Amino acid sequence: MLDIKFIRENPELVRERLALRGGEYDIQKILELDAACRASETELQKLNAERNALSKKIGALRAKGELTAEYEARVKSFSARITELETESARLDGERRAALLATPNLPHPLCPPGANASANPVIRTHAVRPTYSFKPLDHVTLCEKLGLIDFERAAKVAGSGFACFTNAGARLERALINFLLDLQTRERGYREISPPFIIRRDCMVGTGQLPKFEEDMYGIDEGAAFLAPTAEVPVTNLYRDELMPASALPIKLVAYSPCFRREAGSTGRDTRGIQRLHQFDKVELVKICTPETSEAEHELLTADAEEPLSRLGLHFRTIELCTGDLGFSAQKTFDIELWSPGRETWLEVSSSSNFGDYQARRMNLRFKGDDGKNRFCHTLNASGTALPRLFIALIETFQQADGTVLLPEVLAPYMGGVERLLLC
Repeated sequence: MLDIKFIRENPELVRERLALRGGEYDIQKILELDAACRASETELQKLNAERNALSKKIGALRAKGELTAEYEARVKSFSARITELETESARLDGERRAALLATPNLPHPLCPPGANASANPVIRTHAVRPTYSFKPLDHVTLCEKLGLIDFERAAKVAGSGFACFTNAGARLERALINFLLDLQTRERGYREISPPFIIRRDCMVGTGQLPKFEEDMYGIDEGAAFLAPTAEVPVTNLYRDELMPASALPIKLVAYSPCFRREAGSTGRDTRGIQRLHQFDKVELVKICTPETSEAEHELLTADAEEPLSRLGLHFRTIELCTGDLGFSAQKTFDIELWSPGRETWLEVSSSSNFGDYQARRMNLRFKGDDGKNRFCHTLNASGTALPRLFIALIETFQQADGTVLLPEVLAPYMGGVERLLLC
């Protein structure tokens, strides 16, 4: 959530930065609601002060045995107006907060300008794009030949948009999760979390999934709670409403979770195979730090998300999102994309985002600075990584002419020594 004081003092700058995102955002409405809310609160404070002063005067007069009817009538009239103002102030404050919650984060000043994904610059590329002496198969065909995923039975159980990993496919999925968690905890300094997968509504608001993206979420209990769309939500919200010492930062957390998304409006997009699912596995990296260190922590976070892909020997690239392609809550984002030989396209496998204090304001997540002042933390997260697309890129990249898949050596300890996925 944006700082209302910053909007109040820099309305044109806020308009300019939001305009770079595209779309229309009514900053004037926020300013008008803010002015009305502050005026109502000021009058309320004034009347409360006057009522308190009169009440003391009435007490003093009564002690002297003097008449107080005139003053009591004034107190009564104040009370009626105070009740009205309390109701009005609560309404205006709610409308102001709703307007702020519907307003996205400001793009970072160094975020490259652009209208859409075509303007995203490539920052770096890793490894050489693989070549083959045969036409590489896509992951759906490979999964059928190798017996890795049963799409028909998954649809029988849950409907379209779900997958059932089987045999070596299920083992490979589990191996990848453990490999990702072990790398980040043993070598990159992250603390592992196993969070709840059912999340309260206010926590979904805290990280920015609500109210804007509610139609994409799986709600339960009439919208009071939701299935986790990503581990970012429960892990970041572990620290909501807390005031931490600066010495406790940065906090580095990693978590596995299944993710549940309706993918509303995605009909017809990447629906073949496991590229886009309603339920999928993901390992998530979360950081909480001070404003002074967040940009450096963001670079390190992105490197942490890239590292397992490098060790798996996969061809990937890292791009920076332009202002028009940023996610709602992010101020700066790097996307990591894996090459899919079977489809000859790039697959986004991770988004590494710096949210500044946008999420922290929504969650009331603060730290006490060395100067004794309470300040909002900065929050960051990156997919470390999304498993279905990693699975796709891996089996497509390392497929052999005989239809088998040769596994990277780093996975051998997690696959019980299995080095190759064989035909059924």
